[in-house]
Parts: sequence; C-alpha cells; structure tokens
Amino acid sequence: MKHFCVLLIWIVFISCKNEDVKISIINPEAYNSYLSTSNNKTFARASSEKIFWSKRLRPDSTGVGDLGPLANAYTLLFETTGDISYLLSAEKLLKKAVSISAISKDSYTRLLAQNFISQHRFKEAKQILEKSYKGISNKIATQLLLFDVFLELGEYDNANKVLEKLKNINDYSYLIRLAKWNDHNGNLDAAIRNLEEAKKIADSRKSKPLQIWTYTNLADYYGHAGRIKESYDLYLKTLHLQGDHAYAKKQIAWIAYSYEKNTKEASRILDSIMIQHKAPEYYLLKAEMSQYNGAISDSNKYRENFIATINNDYYGQMYNNHLIEFYANEKPEKALEIAKTEINNRATPEVYSLLAYAQLEVGNKAKALEIIINYVEGKTFEPKSMYYSALIYKENNRRDKVAAIKSELQNSFFELGPLYIKKIRDL
Repeated sequence: MKHFCVLLIWIVFISCKNEDVKISIINPEAYNSYLSTSNNKTFARASSEKIFWSKRLRPDSTGVGDLGPLANAYTLLFETTGDISYLLSAEKLLKKAVSISAISKDSYTRLLAQNFISQHRFKEAKQILEKSYKGISNKIATQLLLFDVFLELGEYDNANKVLEKLKNINDYSYLIRLAKWNDHNGNLDAAIRNLEEAKKIADSRKSKPLQIWTYTNLADYYGHAGRIKESYDLYLKTLHLQGDHAYAKKQIAWIAYSYEKNTKEASRILDSIMIQHKAPEYYLLKAEMSQYNGAISDSNKYRENFIATINNDYYGQMYNNHLIEFYANEKPEKALEIAKTEINNRATPEVYSLLAYAQLEVGNKAKALEIIINYVEGKTFEPKSMYYSALIYKENNRRDKVAAIKSELQNSFFELGPLYIKKIRDL
C-alpha cells in the first residue's frame, strides 16, 4: 500500500509538471485530401451559377426573377473565396431587386438584411427588417433575422421578446436562436443541448446546408466546453459534406495550434486555405502563431499584411474589433477612436470591454474601470471581454475581482489560445 501511495503521488506530480502535454487528437491523414487546391467544387458551382444567371439577366437589370439567383451566386462566391467584392456585388443586385419587385420584395429584403449582417452593418439590417415587418411580410422569417440583429446590436430585451414569440422547441430555426441566446447568457451546456436537437432535425432532413451550419457551430460550442475531440470530429464531418469549407479547415488549424501547440501543422493547414480563401483574419492568426514561436519579424510582417488587406473602403467597419486590439499597444489613441466608432455601431458588452481596454492603454484607468463596472461586468461571458476586465481591475488594484475572473478563465484556455494563457497567469 505504501508503494502504491508513493507511485500515485509521483503520477500526480508528473501530471502537474506536464499540464500542457495532451494526447494528440488531429490526424493529418483524415483531412489531407481536403487541403488540395483542386478541392474547389463549391467555388466551381458558384462560378457556373454566376455565369448562367448573368447571361439570363437583361442589360437593363429589370429581370427581377434573375436578380435573386445571381445575388445568391455572388454570396456563395464570397463564402468560398473570402473576396469582399462578391458580397458587395450581391448587395447591389439585392437593392435593385427590392426596389423593382412587386411580389417578392419581402424575401429580397431579408436577403439584403443577411448581406448587411455579413458586412457588420447591423443598424441598416435592423432598419429594413423593421420596415418590412410592418408591411406585408413573412412575419416569422423576419422575426428570426430581427432576433439575430438585436443580439448583435446589444438590444437584449428586444431579442428576448422576439424569441418568446417564436417559441417552438421542434423548429430548427428557433432552436439555433435559442442556442445563441443561452450562449450569450453564459449557459453553454444549454446551448449545446439546443444545437444537438437542431442537429437531429438537420440530419433527419438530410439537408446539407443545415447540417454544415449546425456541425460547425456545434463544433465551436464543443470546443468552448473543452470537448475538443467531439469538436474536431464535427469539423471533419463538415468536410465530408463540403471538402472546400474554409472555416472547418481553419478550426482544425486552431485545434492544432491552441490545443496541441503544433504551429507547424496549423500553419500548413492555413497556407493551403489561403491559396483559395482570402479572408484577412488569417494573417492575424499567422501573426499570433509566429509571436508564440518567438518569430517577431514574421509576426510583424503578417500584421502588416492584415492592415494592407483591409485598407480600403470595401471592408467598411467589418474589422473594427480586430483593429482596436491591433492598435491598442502601439497607437492607443487610434484604438480609442475606432472603439468609440464601434460603440456607435453596436453597443454590446464585448465592444464596451474593448473601449475600456483602449481607455486603459491611453492612461485613463479610472475611466476604463467605470466602463467595465457599468457596461461589462455581469453582462457578458465572452473570454476576451473577461480578460480585459481582469486587466483593468488589476490596474485599479481590485485584486479580488482579478482572482475571480482568473478562476473563470481556466476553462477558456483553448478558446483564447496559448498566448493568452501566459497573459492570464501573469495577471
């Protein structure tokens, strides 16, 4: 018995010393075929549809029945390439459809609202949806999008009222909104249960679009809950359905980096994605991984690539949150200016946490604390917002608050990534 106790103590000691060493989950052989540049069936289909509907559309663009399908083709091209110009082309077509349609104005309005949401133009989406709702419209379909917009704008009372009206536990669209609501309120277990029920519906319908959306979002929630293997398996299932799904591949890269600390494999996956998909945020992830590896010059190069990519009018306000974090240390006044702009766009607790962070970096630690207390504390469970809160509490000598948040964030290391682990432990 004595020898057993000694052995047990030794095992516990070794486990503590190697707390970051984990059993490997990812298997490159399972997804290598999806990294091939020839794996672009969705792009090819979207391109073919664009050509087909472009030829059908009359030169004066008055063929309203062709405008919607062509806009959908452009939207799919945006999703498969990350090229913002496709999304803007879809916007122009949908605006035209809304203006000339006599029968389907309502459905075109919802498509335009979804386009605005993708561009983070939430106030504009809200405006056209509320106007459409007052007229002849599909009330439920419009309410579903209004819920999404209210949640993005931080209008939580309105979001809750809409959700109560939509209540139907057997409805897929309701379940995925209920999951979002529970996640917002910090009830991750309930959110997962909601999406698991939605997954059953998507699977029973054998609907690829619903399955892909549900698998990727449920995989995200599993990751947040520390259920990394289940998360990884769902991203793989997504790739089985759509081999060129960029987000699923990016999230596998995140597992390689954040969970397994394998930046070489994560970078290999990202490099393959970036050949076909041009979303600017990939540069930030490459920058983060380079910084983690101590390759500061490479990190700076990727950060510069990110800024160069979004330095045009096409992206509008889509990357404001990233820019606030980007400039906070080097150009805090600029970060503060962007944060104030973003608060005007969407006054959520998450954005307020960034505003507080920017205030801290310009030296206004008392103002930063005031913002956290009034607009963030108890209003969001988003890990980065909690980290910024802890940072501001620390600078204002509120060690009790810091300790509580550090304890909460222990379960968010995977979601935040390796760089934040050290930051949190140093608080």
